[in-house]
Amino acid sequence: MDKAAFIAAVLRNPINRIILDRLPALALPDAWLVSGALFQTIWNGLTGRPPDDGIKDYDIFYFDPDTTWEAEDAVIRRMAAGFSDVDARIEPRNQARIHLWYPEKFGVPYPPLQRATDGIDRFLAGAAQVGIRPVGADIDVYAPHGFNDIVALTVRPHLCSNFRAELYEAKAASWKARWPDLAVLPAIGVAEPTLRMDRTMVGGTG
Repeated sequence: MDKAAFIAAVLRNPINRIILDRLPALALPDAWLVSGALFQTIWNGLTGRPPDDGIKDYDIFYFDPDTTWEAEDAVIRRMAAGFSDVDARIEPRNQARIHLWYPEKFGVPYPPLQRATDGIDRFLAGAAQVGIRPVGADIDVYAPHGFNDIVALTVRPHLCSNFRAELYEAKAASWKARWPDLAVLPAIGVAEPTLRMDRTMVGGTG
């Protein structure tokens, strides 16, 4: 699967189309639609399901140096109003403030991030490490491990510094329950795909 095929597959989900159409008007800094909204849409296509089947939420990562809860809450409220007509759970998360609450919630350190795509790099499964954003008439795609695991319906651990086997296994089990065709690799002893050294977008303008 190349960038064009990935975008075409993702846009078969009408909710993804709506989010990408409206995202520029929200003027969020460094904003990306990420993870489950994308790879799960493709899983649905590969397994003959409706495009939005089993997708619990649609995560939007952005990066705002204002790390106050009040600033993020204002974004959450603005987005709720902007998507009030959409029957989906759309969740914005400021990646600049993840390190402030993650250790208390999950019990492991989380370093301060520098950009929204750093948050994509921290997902616990390789297939989850994808993001898209509108840039003018184009769409940027961020996929540091490419698309092979997604197309192969494979859940593979990404052994990042915040990795916890029990969290990975719980997430994988949730996905497996919704998409039984998945092959889930164990949390320990599995080689990761080689990370692209430049960590760049796949195509696009970035």
